[in-house]
Amino acid sequence: MQSTTIAVYPGTFDPMTLGHADLMARASRLFDRLILAVAAGHHKKTMFSLDERLAMAKELAAEHPNVEVIAFEGLLRDFVVGHQGKVVVRGLRAVSDFEYEFQMAGMNRQLMPEVETVFLTPSDQYQFVSGTFVREIAMLGGDVSKFVAPSVLARLKARVASKS
Repeated sequence: MQSTTIAVYPGTFDPMTLGHADLMARASRLFDRLILAVAAGHHKKTMFSLDERLAMAKELAAEHPNVEVIAFEGLLRDFVVGHQGKVVVRGLRAVSDFEYEFQMAGMNRQLMPEVETVFLTPSDQYQFVSGTFVREIAMLGGDVSKFVAPSVLARLKARVASKS
């Protein structure tokens, strides 16, 4: 009997960028089931509410039948184990991401030794895209249309307009 490999791709996704969508699409081809775990963001001040971030993620995940979008708060370990995850997917954009991600993977191995961490690098055109950069550029009136999906862009524009 073949078992299903469940992977969890966690993040705040504030907002969900095309880099996130790229990694989600590629991870969805590698694993039987992929859970996009949208963090409540207790340690970060987010531009979008959890419900808004869930809605954006669900819109972008809709074309991938094996991707489920679920909110989580608390320890990633509890979420992954509670959903029978066997893999945590993390994105590495640049060497600067590696040290932090390597430390997190080591800690996760201590907390859940039965779960592997897999690092994926985004496609070339998304190597330097981050939610932080997208938020900052949008807040300063810059064009972020090549970094986010049209539905996310509309939400960003509305949020920026409401703050001015």
